[in-house]
Amino acid sequence: MSESYDVIIIGGGPAGLSAAYSAWENGAKKILVIERDRELGGILQQCIHNGFGLHHFKEELTGPGYAHRCMELIKDKPEIETLIDTMVLEITQDKTVVAVNPKKGLLELHAKTIILTMGCRERTRGAIRIPGERPAGVFTAGAAQRMVNMEGYLPGKKAVILGSGDIGLIMARRMSLEGCKVEAVLEICSFSNGLTRNIVQCLEDYDIPLYLSHTIVKIHGSERVTGVTVAKVDERMQPLPGTEFDIECDTVLLSVGLIPENELSRGLDLKMEPLTSGPVVDQRRETSKPGIFAAGNVVHVHDLVDFVSEEAEIAGKFAALTAQGMLEGELKHVEVTTGDGIRTCVPQRLSLPEEGETLRLFMRVGAPEQKVRLEVTSGDTLIVSKLLPFAKPSEMIALNLPAEKTKLISGDLKVALKREA
Repeated sequence: MSESYDVIIIGGGPAGLSAAYSAWENGAKKILVIERDRELGGILQQCIHNGFGLHHFKEELTGPGYAHRCMELIKDKPEIETLIDTMVLEITQDKTVVAVNPKKGLLELHAKTIILTMGCRERTRGAIRIPGERPAGVFTAGAAQRMVNMEGYLPGKKAVILGSGDIGLIMARRMSLEGCKVEAVLEICSFSNGLTRNIVQCLEDYDIPLYLSHTIVKIHGSERVTGVTVAKVDERMQPLPGTEFDIECDTVLLSVGLIPENELSRGLDLKMEPLTSGPVVDQRRETSKPGIFAAGNVVHVHDLVDFVSEEAEIAGKFAALTAQGMLEGELKHVEVTTGDGIRTCVPQRLSLPEEGETLRLFMRVGAPEQKVRLEVTSGDTLIVSKLLPFAKPSEMIALNLPAEKTKLISGDLKVALKREA
């Protein structure tokens, strides 16, 4: 099977669905969303807790509720096609998508523009090299979440969670509600890596202890996990001898970070950003290869799905306009660099018209800060200065730059924190 489309979107999660709707709104006549799972919605289908949609839909929704809203947007639109249970094998340099489907076989699909919205995957035990044997009972937090919420299985009765990422915190609450005793949540950093609301609602409300600057140094058990040895770590995150203690458990859940799913991006030889593990994009979410766009967790890991949809709408709009040949004119190209206190910033480069363009920067700090000033400069020109009462690595900072400010940009843009005296 071979067919041509204006826009092909790889990934049918919230980013892919939002991008498809935005592309349709901006005039794309033939749009295809490809999803490898058995249904659209992505990871949201297993996130049955609430807290989604406060920014984007202006009301609180569950994960499946948010996914349903996104699916409703593209329903009954003949310009938008969807292919589920379809695995993309390769994207070629001429924007041909090679995919395989159990009913349709090998597909060769041609696109004017492509949007990458593949999301991210979890870091596993092998990536963090915990010593010990390989007993049953060690799961990533997301795998356990799918087991409990979608398959109806409880992974164990007594659990320890390594990592205080949002999925780990939410699973601490979920396991408690299902009758499992969560003995502890361990975090190797000196600060939590989850949203403040999740620390309060998932740990403090359920009296689950959080051990900061601690990690698992050994998993016990041969057939099944019987316990873990925990130790305090120093500032270099190395275990301190003499601080070890044991916790008895039959389940270990790992919430030790997410990695953007970028095998297809690397196959296209896109320019990648080492700190985000995603492709370098401009404010239109176009990658280093013209006509290839990327949005959502495949670019950088988000803490709120609302920001994922917002980014995807940008990608969908400009992918549609590019497919229709409506983007022309001279642009000035500048790099966005990070300074003191800022770890990552997206977009990493700008392609701006002379009259400027309203844009939004998404940043993460390297360590918790209080009462700091966020400054955006271009050469010696101060573009924006904003006082932040607090900043946490787990909570993304979104900063708007209006068009009258972006037209002042003369050279590379730098974002940095300035500590108040």
